[in-house]
Order: sequence, then structure tokens, then C-alpha cells
Amino acid sequence: MTTPPKARKFRLGSIAGGTAPHQTDQAATEDRPFDPNDDGFGDRVFPGSAAHAAGTTSLPPANSEAQQIEEALAEIRREGLTGRQLRMARRLALKHGLEPASDFDAVRMLRQRGLDPFARTPMINLFSNSGPEAEEGASQNLPARITRQTLPASPTAAAPMDEAGRLAEIRHVQMEIARRRKRKLVLLGARLAFFVLLPTMLVGWYFYMVATPMYATNTEFLIQKAEAQSSSSGLGGLLGGSSFATVQESITVQSYLTSREAMLRLDEEMNLRAHFSDPALDPLTRLPANASDEELYDTYLRHLTIGYDPTEGLIKMEVLASDPETSQNFSTALITYAEERVDQMSQRLREDQMRGARESYEEAEANMMSARQRVIELQERRGILSADREVATVFQQISNFELQLQEERLRLSELLSNPRPNSTRVEVAERNIASLETLIESLRSGLTDTDTGETSLARVQSELMVAETDLETRQQMLSQALQQMEGARIEANRQTLYLSIGVFPIAPDEAAYPRSFENTLLAFLVFSGIYLLISMTASILREQVSA
Repeated sequence: MTTPPKARKFRLGSIAGGTAPHQTDQAATEDRPFDPNDDGFGDRVFPGSAAHAAGTTSLPPANSEAQQIEEALAEIRREGLTGRQLRMARRLALKHGLEPASDFDAVRMLRQRGLDPFARTPMINLFSNSGPEAEEGASQNLPARITRQTLPASPTAAAPMDEAGRLAEIRHVQMEIARRRKRKLVLLGARLAFFVLLPTMLVGWYFYMVATPMYATNTEFLIQKAEAQSSSSGLGGLLGGSSFATVQESITVQSYLTSREAMLRLDEEMNLRAHFSDPALDPLTRLPANASDEELYDTYLRHLTIGYDPTEGLIKMEVLASDPETSQNFSTALITYAEERVDQMSQRLREDQMRGARESYEEAEANMMSARQRVIELQERRGILSADREVATVFQQISNFELQLQEERLRLSELLSNPRPNSTRVEVAERNIASLETLIESLRSGLTDTDTGETSLARVQSELMVAETDLETRQQMLSQALQQMEGARIEANRQTLYLSIGVFPIAPDEAAYPRSFENTLLAFLVFSGIYLLISMTASILREQVSA
């Protein structure tokens, strides 16, 4: 034996999350034992419900219809309904063709018709269900106190089907399934034929029957420097002999060949516009006669394929034209443009290096010539070619005269040593000694003395020495400037860029484009992918809407 659950207090509440209303009678709020068939409304029923139809309960009599309406509205107001619940009741009343005076009146009118305005019904049913069937379904959602005596009787079981009828029914179902599958397959085939096969056939017809054959001329070239590997050091030495040393130049040449400048020059020299405006070309390839430069540039890019391979340092170029000779001529002209651009890129660097070295050499040479001219002027003005030699000559003369003076003094001493010297010889010796001393003194004074108004030999020697030293300095500077200019010339030669052609442009003998089979297969895959994406998107949307 199980004990009955604890008695609970139930109050009338709204189904769609409303607030529990206030009961006016004391019996609705008193405690009562738990009943599994109790729906929370007690003995209260609404018109049109099963309990009302069975006659288990009955509404209390009213004095008048207006008083009943007022009491019903007052009771609804005391329930504390939210604004959302009232708006829902108003929409449901309008859906069922009612004309309520207020939101509370809408609740009252719905309850009179046996409809629960706060039932948890999907919002889509408010707009899809209508008519008597909707009212019947709504009346079934109305909570009511269902007892064992009010349960409807179970329907009478259908009579069993015999074997022949069962087989006929199964065959009918199988035929219906087969017919439905066949219809779906037919529709699927029609869609695939219209959205995939038909566009693919149009694309294949264009590439096989209409597209103009295009001849491709392939060329490969690379940009090299004349710099030797031994002249580099560090990271430059590691990259000097590799393709990474000319990455910037290669990318620049690639950008130049795909620029409007190269296109306009090719059009000016090779008449690019007239070639692609030929009426013999197919409509999708042909350029209009009055086409703008932008349209011509788009056509130029479509028929020029150029790429740089950094691992090998090669620039690979492919030029398309409607005939082999024109394709070869376009490719040769573009290579010529690339060579000129490479020369221009290195020429400015070489000129800048040589300009500075040449200016330094010219300045050193001018200074050296000025110093030499100054030495010559000093020599002409002073009358002395070499001050050192003049000084050496003077000192040599002084030395010779001093030797002679010493000899005369010895001779005089010998004469004076005699008891009775010869006076004449003594006088001659004394005069010679005096003359030699005067001459030596004049020579010595001539080296530094400036009393006579003439420039001393010491000053002349100093001036010539300064001028000659300046001349020697200028000559050394000239020699260094000459070495720098030679080094700059060698460096400029090393910085020279060369465009080396690995694969020369040769006119093809067979058209390379269009690739009909590959393009048709690609079109089929593209259209199939587009159809698959659209069908998947439609299926997902249909599933979401149906859910």
C-alpha cells in the first residue's frame, strides 16, 4: 500500500505562461488531495468543453447578460494577465471572426466559444488553421476536468483484410512508389539536362566549332650580373652567384612587360590593335574596332602569360596570336623591350658611380696643375731652379774658401816664425787672409741677410720647398683619384645587368589553344558544382521551412 501524496493547493493558471488568477470562491483555494486526472482548474469549466457537454458541471445562473459580462470581465482583470497574453488573445479573436471591444473582452469571447487563448500552439497555426476544423482543434486544447465517466469510447476495430486485398494493396503501394521515383528521376534528368548538359554542350560547341586557333610562342630568359663571386663577402658572397641576387630586377622586368607602357609600345611598333581587331577572329576573342585602351590592355593580358621562377631565376613568357609569325614577332619585340629596360636600370647606377670618381679625379688634377704652376713661377721669379742645390753650392764654396783661409794662415805663421821675415810676403799673406775672410762672410751673409734688398736664399728655399711639397701632395691625391676612378669603372662594369635568353622565340607550327576537351570538361565540372550548390541550398531551405 502506498501512501497518497501530500495534499497540495491548486489555483487556476493560464496555459501560455500567464499569472495564476485570483479565485472568488473559497472552494477553489482550499486544500484537496492529489488527483492525477486533475488539470489544475478544479471544477471550473468553460462553455464548449467536454465537461460542459457531458453536463457534469453547469455555470451559475446570472441575473442578466450584461451583469454576466461585467462579472466575467472583472474576473479576467483579476487574473493579472500580461500584455503579451492580451495581445495574443486579441489576434486569436480576430482570426476567428470575433469583434471584441477590448483585450479582456477578447479573452471572454474566446472562452465563451470554448477556445483557450493561452494554449501553447505554434504561431504558424494562427494563420494556417481556420474554419470549423480549427475551432474543433482549439476546443480540444481547452483544459477541462476529465473523469473516467467522460472518456470517449474506443472506435470499433476495422474488419480484417483478406489475402487478396492485402496483396492488391501492397501492389498498389509499390506501383505508387515506382511511379513517384520515376517521376523524380525524370525531373532530376530534366534539371540536369537544362542546367548542366545544355550549357556544357554550348561551351563545347564554341571551343570545337567557333573558337579561333591561337599559336603560342614560348620564351625563357634570365637576368645576370657581371659581378664576380670572389669580389663579394659575407651574405652578398653567398647570394652573389645565385638567382636571388637578381630577384628585384627580374620582378621589375616582369611587371614592366605586363604594364600599359609595354602594351602601348607594342601597339605602336607592331600594330597590336589591328591584329586582334581582325574580323576573322571569333566574337569572344575579337576586339571591337573602336575599342578603348583598357579593352586593348585586357586583351593584351589575356594573350600574354609571364611568370618568374625564383628557384631557377628564369622568366617564362608565352605570347598568343592568331598566326605563328605574329606570335614570334610579338615575343621578340617584348624581349627587346626587356633588354632596354634592364640596361636602363643598371645604367643610372653606373653613371652615378663613375660621375663621382670622375669629378674627384678632375679636381685633383686641377689642384696638381695649380701647384706645379706655382713652383714654376717661383723658380722664374727667383731665378733658382733648386734651392737645395743653390744652398749646397754656397756651402761648398764656403768650405773651399775656408780651406784656402786655413792655408794662408799657415803660410803667414811660417813667415812670422822666421827671425827676419819678408815683409812683402807677409803683407800679401795678410791681404789674402783678409780677402778670404771677407768673401766667406759675404757668402754666409748671403744665405740669410736681406739688407741689400734681395731675397735671401733661405726664404727662396722655404718658398720653393713649400711649393714643391704642395706639388707632391697634389700628385699623390691625383694618383689616388685615378685609382678610385679605375675602381669605380671596374665596379660599374660588375654592376652591369645582362638579359640572357635561354629559350629563343620560335614560331610554332601547330595551334596550342583552345584546348577544347579540357575546357569542356572544366565547364562541365563548374556547372555541376553550381547546380549542386544551388540544389543543396534549396533542399536546406525547404527543410527549414517545413520544420
